[in-house]
Amino acid sequence: MTRSILIAFLAISICGCKLSNTNAGKEDNKELATLLNNYYEERLRLYPLEATAIGDTRYNNILPVDFTDSYRDTLKAFYSRHLTYVTKYDRENLNSKDQLSYDDFKREMEISLEGLQYRENYIPFQQFWGLPLTMGQLGSGTGNQPFKTVKDYDDWLSRASKFPAWADSSIVYFRKGIAAGYVLPKALVVKMIPQMQAMQAKEDTASLFFGPVKKFPDGFSDEDKSRLTTAFRTLIHEQIIPAYKRLGDFLAGEYLPKARATSGISALPKGADYYQYLIRSQTTTNKTPEEIYQIGLGEVARIGRLQDSVKSVVGFKGDISAFFEFMKNGKQFMPFKTPQEVLAAFEKIHQRIEPNLKKMFNHVPKTPFEIRQTEAFRAASASAEYNQGSPDGTRPGIFYVPILDATTFNSTSGMESLFLHEAIPGHHYQISLQQEDTTLPKFRRFGGNNAYVEGWALYCESLGKELGLYTDPYQYVAALGDEIHRAIRLVVDVGLHTKNMTREEAIKYMMEHEAISEQGATAEIERYMAIPGQALGYKIGALKIAELRNKYQNQLGTNFNLANFHDNILKDGALPLDVLERKMDAWAATQKK
Repeated sequence: MTRSILIAFLAISICGCKLSNTNAGKEDNKELATLLNNYYEERLRLYPLEATAIGDTRYNNILPVDFTDSYRDTLKAFYSRHLTYVTKYDRENLNSKDQLSYDDFKREMEISLEGLQYRENYIPFQQFWGLPLTMGQLGSGTGNQPFKTVKDYDDWLSRASKFPAWADSSIVYFRKGIAAGYVLPKALVVKMIPQMQAMQAKEDTASLFFGPVKKFPDGFSDEDKSRLTTAFRTLIHEQIIPAYKRLGDFLAGEYLPKARATSGISALPKGADYYQYLIRSQTTTNKTPEEIYQIGLGEVARIGRLQDSVKSVVGFKGDISAFFEFMKNGKQFMPFKTPQEVLAAFEKIHQRIEPNLKKMFNHVPKTPFEIRQTEAFRAASASAEYNQGSPDGTRPGIFYVPILDATTFNSTSGMESLFLHEAIPGHHYQISLQQEDTTLPKFRRFGGNNAYVEGWALYCESLGKELGLYTDPYQYVAALGDEIHRAIRLVVDVGLHTKNMTREEAIKYMMEHEAISEQGATAEIERYMAIPGQALGYKIGALKIAELRNKYQNQLGTNFNLANFHDNILKDGALPLDVLERKMDAWAATQKK
């Protein structure tokens, strides 16, 4: 009996009701399962960094130049072939579990093929995402790339030796972009240049890429240590540092003068079409830019009213802008002296929510969890983030916190809501439970979409009071600040990319509506300029999950169980929002008497 059928059977036994899905009793389609498994195995060879991220070490020595036209031709053939394969199945003859896979997989093939129509490969990386930044995480020895065995070290030497070719190819494609008028904004390029310079250590041993040599595991022979030390020195001195220098010199001397003064992608060839595609990709909806813009305006106004009410509760005299300034700059909100104190404060939040988590979730991850300070080399441009653990639990899920100066780390920056989002029960629960579920096809077990993943994490911020947080009004208004931040994103992202809103206008709008510094607002707006549409998934996804919770609470009354709702939202992995709603509607039907 399959897991989905077993759950359905138990629901009928308990509720004495019929399932709406007439295919629930059908067995899993083994041919479809084989297709999906073969797809994912082939995908890992095409995207070896994904394999490394999930703890699959088979391709740890590979680093493809995955933005070239020839590589994209390979991807097009790959996705087209699998779209043809899956559409040969009659969806209506599949059971409910396989229908979820069919719907999710078909959409993934279609959206992947559509994306290849656009020239995003003319911008191989930017200041927020890209291999030159990822290389630092991988090669430092603190990221996904393992350094436990001699083979691990040799795999990295092989992978890293391919980075110079990747870097040189990126210059070629940046130049193609210049010729086609498909370039980054100047404001972003000036941030990329110092990033490249920061990777050029004067001494090989001072390079972050020398990190693994400084902490060889026990059991390595003297011969291996000597060989690897020499190999790492040579790699850093002769390949890594020169590659970063070529990138930095190119960006400063050739690319920056050709970069554009505009902020949004509407200035690029087919920019409007590309943005509509990104909305479909990042929100898994067919909403128009204008619909999203209006949702954003409405949410900004609603949350703003709540912030005003908290301002009145604490007795602050002055307007909301003055209140924001007070929260940003008040010394009483900066109690920390060391990074360790900041990390300890986050762990205290973790301990506070533990008792209530048990009431809201029946299933929790086995994957270990840690809180760490973001590495110095990327902290200046980094946001707090979650890096997933390995499915076997050997690598923990890590909540990274950038701490440039502990004495200026503001406790009202939303520490409680940030932890709920990035750590527990947000990304750590969702990603870990998904990876640990071996009954899922691998493309669902290790895949995901932005609207579900970030939507779940933002929804988790709304659970603060139920989890015993937000008792301090300043933490609550900070949580509202995090929520309005995601609503502001809908306004400024659409504004930048479809309404000719400038970088400066977007920064001003953000600062007028939330307690954020100019430096912070600048980093955020430049992020949306670099990765258009990605910021839309958070609020759109969270609104859908909250909508489903409210709908089922009203429908089911006393039969509604929040822990069961959460378990079933998380149970089948990161589904597109329309697929998730159909699944949850079927679940709700089993809960009725």
